[in-house]
Amino acid sequence: MIEIEVEAEAWTAALPAVETVVGAAAKAALGAIEGDIVVLLTDDAAVRDLNARFRGKDKPTNVLSFPAPESAAPHLGDIVLAYGVCAAEAQAQGKALADHLSHLVVHGVLHLLGRDHEDDVEAEEMEAEEREILAQIGVADPYAADPSVDWQDA
Repeated sequence: MIEIEVEAEAWTAALPAVETVVGAAAKAALGAIEGDIVVLLTDDAAVRDLNARFRGKDKPTNVLSFPAPESAAPHLGDIVLAYGVCAAEAQAQGKALADHLSHLVVHGVLHLLGRDHEDDVEAEEMEAEEREILAQIGVADPYAADPSVDWQDA
């Protein structure tokens, strides 16, 4: 089950089909994996607070992933996205908000599934998996448009 909570109205104002976009991306990233996830669409202030509390970084970021402990199965974890950061990134990169959001949701789900990008090899593997998943839902390669995307802070 994919539960989508829209806490910041800016998401639906900018992208009326936001829940459909998030659901399709999350479903594609999960593939055949069984499990529940929660996706919270919120604002920069809420993400900044979470980022400060859980990562020691007092600033908003685009997406945060919180994997659930194995004992919480079938819950895989939670993903939180900040509207302002995501919208600004999409605009700066010349991407549709729906496509950028799809990418960030896929990225977040992959983190819940244990993927990471701590070194160059992991980053290349994760990016390849993201490209493959996004292609399945009709989203262009997010790295082709902006190869400077740096996930080390996400």
